[in-house]
Amino acid sequence: MFKKFLLQVAAFLLLAFNVSAQHRTCAAEEVLAQQLLDNPAMLQEIRNIENHTQKFIQEGAASDRAVITIPVVFHVVYYNSTQNLSDAKLMSQLDVLNADFRRTNADAGNTPAAFQGVAADCEVSFCLATQDPDGNASSGIQRRSTTVNGFGTNDNVKFFSSGGLNIWDRSKYLNIWVCNLSGGLLGYAQFPGGPAATDGVVCDYAYFGTIGATPPFDKGRTATHEVGHWLNCYHIWGDDGSACTGSDGASDTPNQADEHYGCPSFPKISCSNGPNGDMFMNYMDYTDDACMNVFSAGQKSRMQSLFSSGGARQSLASSPGCNEPSGCGTPEGLAATNITQTSATCNWNAVGGATTYTFEWKKNSDPTYTLVPNLTGTTHTLNGLTSGTLYDYRVKAICNGQESSYGSAQFTTAFNCSDQYETNNTNATAKSIPINTAFTAQIATTTDKDYYKFGNTSSQKNIKVELTTLPFDYDLKLYRGTALVGTSENGGTANELIILNNATVSSNYKAYVYGYNGAWSNTQCYTLKASRSSSAWRSDSSTEGGVEEISLDVQFENAGFGLFPNPATDQVMVDMPLETEGKVSVSILDPSGKTALAQQKMLVKGENQFTFDISSLLNGVYFVQVRNGEIAKTRKLVVQK
Repeated sequence: MFKKFLLQVAAFLLLAFNVSAQHRTCAAEEVLAQQLLDNPAMLQEIRNIENHTQKFIQEGAASDRAVITIPVVFHVVYYNSTQNLSDAKLMSQLDVLNADFRRTNADAGNTPAAFQGVAADCEVSFCLATQDPDGNASSGIQRRSTTVNGFGTNDNVKFFSSGGLNIWDRSKYLNIWVCNLSGGLLGYAQFPGGPAATDGVVCDYAYFGTIGATPPFDKGRTATHEVGHWLNCYHIWGDDGSACTGSDGASDTPNQADEHYGCPSFPKISCSNGPNGDMFMNYMDYTDDACMNVFSAGQKSRMQSLFSSGGARQSLASSPGCNEPSGCGTPEGLAATNITQTSATCNWNAVGGATTYTFEWKKNSDPTYTLVPNLTGTTHTLNGLTSGTLYDYRVKAICNGQESSYGSAQFTTAFNCSDQYETNNTNATAKSIPINTAFTAQIATTTDKDYYKFGNTSSQKNIKVELTTLPFDYDLKLYRGTALVGTSENGGTANELIILNNATVSSNYKAYVYGYNGAWSNTQCYTLKASRSSSAWRSDSSTEGGVEEISLDVQFENAGFGLFPNPATDQVMVDMPLETEGKVSVSILDPSGKTALAQQKMLVKGENQFTFDISSLLNGVYFVQVRNGEIAKTRKLVVQK
């Protein structure tokens, strides 16, 4: 079996990046393949782990194991408040992990009788960390507000420098990152044997826990599946397509042809495995959350081998991560009061026996704290802060020379913005704004609309207008005089962007900001910046590299263009009526604004239809942008396969 297993891994390495990701919801195997390509020596470590696993199984040691309790730290990396999951949602996921790995899940009885004999209590449990790697008290939950709205499988979410949060010592903790994953991906994990700096599990916030999660992945089984990978379990069908030649390394999971989706009816027979067929209800298949309910005894053995003498995760069995720190009591009751645009008063409860307190604070986006030592009271006021900014602070007590663990909290300073350009509610009353300068303003009422005027020059024809830091669903249009020349209408609080390269020279361009369906806020601001450049702007907003400038004055008819079908699977038809012939650029952008696909088309006056191949795109929401040097139109596209 081991030789077969290695051949399976080798074959996967050759095929992983050529196989369609049409139905992919977990990228653990792809991440493994990339790691092996980046570091071929890692394959020997995987061989060593598999040798250890098979020896452990042959010696029957799984039946002698005590329950292993693994400390967990949640790293919540969020772009907006929706992605910043509450403690209750995180704890609901921890409850699911404990139930699924101990087989106390309420739906355990749904496992078919044919598989009840191999259904296993994996004897692995999980606790929320109560101390950090330095021995300080911890809630086991880290949070960071990020400017990245959509992470991929490149592990950027695992590094502070790339918008995420750094790992805690993997020899003591299971690190779980919760964030917005791009392209419809539910999650991915790192198998044992991978790099220490990236070891752990990543899950999309929308499919995490059981409170308000998105069906049909709303019962916490995405994390169960990914933690299964982290604990040495492979996809139950062996990732061999439908060849019936793969193996997941567990002898009691029937050989099956492929993954399953939805919730099949039992039995589901493939690979001549009747009469009971596939174990599609196994957590390591791809069925819906409500259909998953079992790990097998063979999978348990693979997990438990990691904690045996010489196992890849042996140190976790003795981790102190869930032990309460000893010594001076940890400050509690942390709260910020008197919060203004530039100041805040930080408070905490007194600790018995404390002689002084050490106070530290920082912007949430900064990597290091500023130290304020030897405070004798239970309050400290911060001044000179930045408006509209999230801050972290923490306090520890000093008792007769002994330090406590840190208590920590956050606050956000008040926003500093106003409608400084009012009244500018019509095109005719547009107010002039400085070029290449960002400023903040408000949509202060349900009827408020903001028009801003600027110009370009013959030496700097290329225009870019950016609308960012949106509190609600605001949209953006661009006029030259009264003629509409660009529209950006992304959903939610996604940034808006209009680019006009080689635009007509005029001092009468108008940026129009408005709330979708009357959205407004008189306490929170948006940021607008109109820029011009002698170099053409790229679709990623930079001016670096070569850009084909389109100078033909192509005019769209009324509605712009149409897309069908929408949602689409492998192809989408673009219907584009034009008032004049000319060349246009058609781009499909992912939610972060990066170009996923692009084409240049020479179109004729009147009706134009052409097909765009989107078979390479993952499930998710995209934006189709059609533009030339003078006009940009954007529509939302849903890819659903």
